[in-house]
Amino acid sequence: MLKSSIKLIRKTLLSPLYVFFKDSRAVGIVLIACTIISMVLANSGVQTDYVGFWNNLFDPNTGHHYQYRALHLPNSYLLWINDGMMVLFFFLVGMEIKRELTVGELSSLRKSILPVLAAVGGMLFPAVIFAVINKNTSFTHGWGIPMATDIAFSLGILSLLGRRVPVGLKIFLMALAIIDDLGAILTIAIFYTPHLDVKYLLIGGGVFLIPLLLNFLKVQRLILYFIPGIVLWYCLFNSGVHATIAGVLLAFCIPLDKISDLVHGLHDPVNFIIMPIFALANTAIQLPADIGAALHNEISYGIMAGLVLGKPLGIFTLSFIAVKCKWASLPSKAGWPQLLGVGLIAGIGFTMSIFISSLAYGERDLQIIAIISVIAASLLAGIAGFIFLRLTKPVGTVLVKQP
Repeated sequence: MLKSSIKLIRKTLLSPLYVFFKDSRAVGIVLIACTIISMVLANSGVQTDYVGFWNNLFDPNTGHHYQYRALHLPNSYLLWINDGMMVLFFFLVGMEIKRELTVGELSSLRKSILPVLAAVGGMLFPAVIFAVINKNTSFTHGWGIPMATDIAFSLGILSLLGRRVPVGLKIFLMALAIIDDLGAILTIAIFYTPHLDVKYLLIGGGVFLIPLLLNFLKVQRLILYFIPGIVLWYCLFNSGVHATIAGVLLAFCIPLDKISDLVHGLHDPVNFIIMPIFALANTAIQLPADIGAALHNEISYGIMAGLVLGKPLGIFTLSFIAVKCKWASLPSKAGWPQLLGVGLIAGIGFTMSIFISSLAYGERDLQIIAIISVIAASLLAGIAGFIFLRLTKPVGTVLVKQP
């Protein structure tokens, strides 16, 4: 009887959940749900408690750092998420970048030239558009916000289109988004580091030599990499370089034959625990009474124009140059309309764009404007890209309407 009940529970409750979480659209759906829930709570009767839970400092007198005995640690739940938990997200992204650069779609010049140039265009055009719109204002530091493409959301939208999108185009978008993430990581490390503590930076550099040496000696025990990795995170957090960079640096030291198992093991925890918590915490924003007025400023114009217009324009332009110069060829069974549609979808900049918004501006009001703009632009880009590709006939495919 007990066994039958367990089987029934497993069949009726757990099996559908298992199927859902294995669906490529699941990550995007969960993030959208968390964003909606968070914004509703942040603008309801519990807004003070809810927003305060994420943002209130443990010790209001110490700013970014919390003094725990002799340690200087993040000073709020929001900071612990952005500076601590998101290290695992960057660690996962870093391993995927390393795998693609060594044995994947970016492992040779011929394979990588199209997505590399497309990614460069997709980062450069939005940044320039934002900078031009915000010229002679105090908001120019946000130029990095519209540079990023969200892998989970963009691939989730493509998966909704099924066979209308050829596999080659999905691989192109994935490679583009991975390069885009690398560009965003470098942007954070170089341009969004407000101050440097040379002492911690030098100690961190010395600690980083340990996993580098372990990799050189082909050491396979991962715990020996993780211990100096934690110390490296602490040093970078206190050095002024954003602590999440530690995840990327450590990822590039992990032995290649260990990466597949680690990526597989971290995929679900990162995508279904860390990223949803990140979405909940970073979209816990009290909306202005007049949202239209809040979006009627240079920051919003720059972000929305950068993501919705700059992304597809940059991706399409540099891809067109690469193909016409015979440096590369279009993905299999894909035409220029499909490439433009993917460029539109690449304007979904959710996770990394919101992350950079918190670094670009110190004032919470400006962060809120930037986050609202990212959400609005990502929604517009996703809908536009989906409709465009839905109406575009795949190359060499005859679509048959179902009776």
